[in-house]
Amino acid sequence: MKTVAIVGASLAGARAAQELRALGFDGRVVLIGEEPHLPYDRPPLSKAFLAGSASRESLDLLDADDLASLDIRLGTRAERLDPSTGRLVLSGGELEADGLVLATGGRARALPGTESVAGVHVLRTLDDSLALCEELVPGARVVIVGGGFIGAEVASTCHGLGLEVTVLEALPTPMARVLGPELGAICARLHDRNGVTLRCGASVAGLSTLAGRVTGVQLETGEKLPADVVVAGIGMAPAVEWLDGSGLAVGNGVRTNAGLVASLPNVVAAGDVAAYGPAGTRNEHWTNATEQASVAVANLLAGQVVREYEPSGYVWSDQYAGTLQLAGHPLPEDEVRFADGGPDDESLLATYHRDGRTVAVFGLNNPRGFGRLRRQALRRPMPVG
Repeated sequence: MKTVAIVGASLAGARAAQELRALGFDGRVVLIGEEPHLPYDRPPLSKAFLAGSASRESLDLLDADDLASLDIRLGTRAERLDPSTGRLVLSGGELEADGLVLATGGRARALPGTESVAGVHVLRTLDDSLALCEELVPGARVVIVGGGFIGAEVASTCHGLGLEVTVLEALPTPMARVLGPELGAICARLHDRNGVTLRCGASVAGLSTLAGRVTGVQLETGEKLPADVVVAGIGMAPAVEWLDGSGLAVGNGVRTNAGLVASLPNVVAAGDVAAYGPAGTRNEHWTNATEQASVAVANLLAGQVVREYEPSGYVWSDQYAGTLQLAGHPLPEDEVRFADGGPDDESLLATYHRDGRTVAVFGLNNPRGFGRLRRQALRRPMPVG
């Protein structure tokens, strides 16, 4: 193998490039990114960077030595993969490679019909964060559609900037699909304790506008909420449309086996775009991208599956000067037991139980206890998919 192309200058793409060199690959590594920016860390985009307390340089994922060892093509869009030749068709020409790492991630879902409405934002890229930051001016009324991790983090940041914030969540409890209703209710109380309005069971019917700019959010109940800024935190769609006709199995991401190897020779996937294992599981988390990159690269270089991906399920979220941590793979119906503190405490630990075993650990503002409990409770590998 002489040339490996990595499509996606994402966290997974950057870690894949580093892993290739760490494993001794001395051939050409081409890192292709659609954005004009060098690979950067995304979690601060909804937190410190959005708040203006973190610099652009602090987001960089690659150092000078990394950059010197790579052929980096920014502002370049992957348009097609030719299944007969394995040639990549790019917006700036064509590229032949012996190996391919797909790390294209995805695109944030926008509220339908709002693409040209000023004041309406999504948050996934550096440019998204910069555009939103410009509008978080004193006195701005912010409505966030979606009470998941991104929505909650943006709400927390906006609250820290002294803005009036309302979070709209369609479910009865925020983050119930991830944390279950009992611990999701704890996240709801975080908003309440910090003076942020949370409206659960709220569905958006449309927006009010004036001269092309948003002025409010209309709920299906007929209620209208005034808004100067609207942020949609309603998930993302994996970036796979360019792979139509490639011969790769795609759907809700690039389908791979448990080793992250795709359905064409010498092609692997990692990060948000990888749908791995029999169930086609996708994990949209920072830890997942870093863990998958090393597995995908090892199997690419070996030409076969020498490692299977075993997700840790670790997720964290900084909200309102506190930190939520989760490890494992809980289901909404799992039994929750509190190991330290209780649901009304500002610091707590809890475990999830299913079929007589501990399947996940949750912590709020207790990182040391969380680490200890995680090591004790999750010693056995978690199931894949």
